Amino acid sequence: MKYIKVGAATLNQTPLDWAGNKNHILAAIAAAQTQQVSILCLPELCLSGYGCEDAFLAPGTLAQSRRVLQAIIPYTQDIIVAVGLPLLYQNRVYNTVCLLVNGQIGGFVAKKFLPSDGIHYEPRWFHRWPHGAQTEIEIDHQRYPLGDIYFNCGGVRIGFEICEEAWVANRPGIKLAEQGVDIILNPSASHFAFGKHKIRERFVLEGSRAFSVGYVYTNLLGNEAGRAIYDGDALCASGGQLLATSNRFSFADYQLITALIDVDLTRMSQARTSEWVPKLASRIYLPFAYPQIPPHQEWATPSSWEDSPTIKEEEFTRAVSLGLFDYLRKSRAHGFVVSLSGGADSSAIACLVRLMVELGVAELSMTGFSRKLSYISLPTTTITEMVNSLLTCVYQATENSSMTTQTAAATLAKTLGADYLEFNINELVKNYINLVSQATHQELNWSEHDIALQNIQARVRSPGVWLVANLRRALLLATSNRSEAAQGYATMDGDTSGGLSPLAGIDKDFLRHWLRWLEVQGPAQLQPIAALKLVNQQAPTAELRPLAMQQTDEADLMPYDLLNVIEKAAIRDRQTPYEILGLLRAQFSQYSAEQLLIWVERFFTLWSRNQWKRERFAPSFHLDDESLDPKTWCRFPILSGGFIEELAEMRERVKQPQTGSSL
Repeated sequence: MKYIKVGAATLNQTPLDWAGNKNHILAAIAAAQTQQVSILCLPELCLSGYGCEDAFLAPGTLAQSRRVLQAIIPYTQDIIVAVGLPLLYQNRVYNTVCLLVNGQIGGFVAKKFLPSDGIHYEPRWFHRWPHGAQTEIEIDHQRYPLGDIYFNCGGVRIGFEICEEAWVANRPGIKLAEQGVDIILNPSASHFAFGKHKIRERFVLEGSRAFSVGYVYTNLLGNEAGRAIYDGDALCASGGQLLATSNRFSFADYQLITALIDVDLTRMSQARTSEWVPKLASRIYLPFAYPQIPPHQEWATPSSWEDSPTIKEEEFTRAVSLGLFDYLRKSRAHGFVVSLSGGADSSAIACLVRLMVELGVAELSMTGFSRKLSYISLPTTTITEMVNSLLTCVYQATENSSMTTQTAAATLAKTLGADYLEFNINELVKNYINLVSQATHQELNWSEHDIALQNIQARVRSPGVWLVANLRRALLLATSNRSEAAQGYATMDGDTSGGLSPLAGIDKDFLRHWLRWLEVQGPAQLQPIAALKLVNQQAPTAELRPLAMQQTDEADLMPYDLLNVIEKAAIRDRQTPYEILGLLRAQFSQYSAEQLLIWVERFFTLWSRNQWKRERFAPSFHLDDESLDPKTWCRFPILSGGFIEELAEMRERVKQPQTGSSL
């Protein structure tokens, strides 16, 4: 039997960080060589970083990518390495993978299927390579093959599916199987979303089974460019069996997994099952001597939490914690500041900062975690002291604030180990109200000026907490969630103030559920946060009206679980108001048709009216296919007709006598 040791390395890269990206690549190559890996797959566009955006069209980006490639080549002796980079050919930019073989360039494979949906915008920068086309490219007076090609390296045939190409129906693996390819490498930059790991695992396993090949998949790791989080998913499979998988959401610079592929076994499987007729194609022959590997097998060892019944809660915790950590260190901020209200959103963010430290220290050790933040002077004695250096919480009271939220904020901050400050901004609010009242010659009151009086309180909280963040060279975290973004239930330059909005990609219904889970159970191998009981027992409230008015978020909007259903149906599934009303009648029969009609009208009215707010939100993390981020996912006009005709038609149809079960 002929065993080939393959490896997949995930990398935490940064767009245009040429030195850092190169060092991570070289470290992964050295680790693979130490473990006698013969074929190593690195992620898509890992030289430049995947998230360079319009910088892909800058000549300097393309030239520097080639220079870094040349610098890496000498370190690839006695190993085959696939490394991704942008490449200019005939005045067009292509997303390519270069196969380095034993210290030389073997050739470049160009991506044929480019994603143009969701957060991906590859056709803006790259051209799609034509199927079956091959040519040559000249680099530093040397000519190399380029295009839709595969390689014969020392008798082992190697082909590529680049990220998106494995997700399409006409995936290149079909053609590669016709050529009798032994191993398919898939260098990817596939962003995290809830449940996406299982989808990747299925197409890797099915690809290895259907094509009778060894399949090596790798991905980026961490918060690469600000919004997208990469979970560092890496998988090796053969013949429909998973051989190795990575630990996702690692805080390390890279992770390497390895597996043994029995090439003779996969070839015999092709001989038994294949009905394809081999076709002539561009094959690049390259010499390579494979070391003799003992016939032992290495098996997949997934993290213990991967099979948790609360997998979404685990993924949310780890994705946002890693996203915060990378955003912190890549922005070189000295910590985080949160305006802690004692409510769900700000409390969740404060907890996530604590979890970031706990998860990072658990993997890297106290010293290793501190080393990655070496520009900050961090204590390395206890986690609580480290949190105290990185997290500042500020409670800002007015006469409309309650002892309930003040106690909840103070108790949680102390439990987490945060540096806790309290401001009383009531006089500042009154001064602004008096100033405007005198200038406009009108007495402001709650019956006539409700929204204005609420907003001024939220906005007065912003300057003081910004000042704290500036003094501490820290990053102010905005506290709005996705449900509030959908309805514009947020004060611009108030609770939306901040450089990063960690929760704008998650709905309030799930967030409240996650907080209850964190209170009583918590992530695997970590302790729950019991102090959240004081937060969870409250009805969510902005506390911007007088306490006697008993303000709650759901009274201002609608029940959060119902709001979540409307949001998904309207934005993700693009259903009409009338269709959504029928959906609600079926799922929320405890409410009258008249009440449901009010809520549907409220949703579409507020959704259309508040697009300008979503355009101004601080960057948020992408977590699922229901994002409202107008810059990466959900485009909507700032000015629109606001569904006026659809809502009027819905009201008329509801008034008509109903027959059958249409509603």
